Amino acid sequence: MSTLVLGLGNAILSDDGVGIRVAEAVRARLPEDAGVEVREVCIGGLRLMEEMIGYDHVILIDSYLSPGGKPGDFRRLTLDDLRSVTPTEHSFSPHDASLTVAYDMGLRMGLPLPETVSIYAIEATNVTDFSEQLTPEVEQAVERVTEAVLDELAETAARAPKPGINAP
Repeated sequence: MSTLVLGLGNAILSDDGVGIRVAEAVRARLPEDAGVEVREVCIGGLRLMEEMIGYDHVILIDSYLSPGGKPGDFRRLTLDDLRSVTPTEHSFSPHDASLTVAYDMGLRMGLPLPETVSIYAIEATNVTDFSEQLTPEVEQAVERVTEAVLDELAETAARAPKPGINAP
């Protein structure tokens, strides 16, 4: 099973860089032979969908802002969760689409997209000020989210068929 971990965000926009920080922490703690690719990107929509082509399992890590949310809290979401809250089909331009719209379009086009997409959404405070520092509450979440991602990777590896054993 091929797995990709993508840390999303912009490392110079304070809490928007939390996905990148978690991805770096995951990479540092994975054994070299884990068979997991870890990358950091600052993209969305169609470009993000294209990054997922050819993988069986993708884990996305990103910041989010919700009304009344507590900074540093995080949730594990699925694409179905996003579909239920995505208000529009386009993000910033009619030439770009939300992740769910892009993913569904890719499936209709027959692209080999992952069966499993997990999204770790970390409640942020500040995603607009130029700073390479996370706010204290979001900084404290990095280790907890890193552990959650590593746990999911371990569970996925445990379920994967072992070489030389025919799966039913």
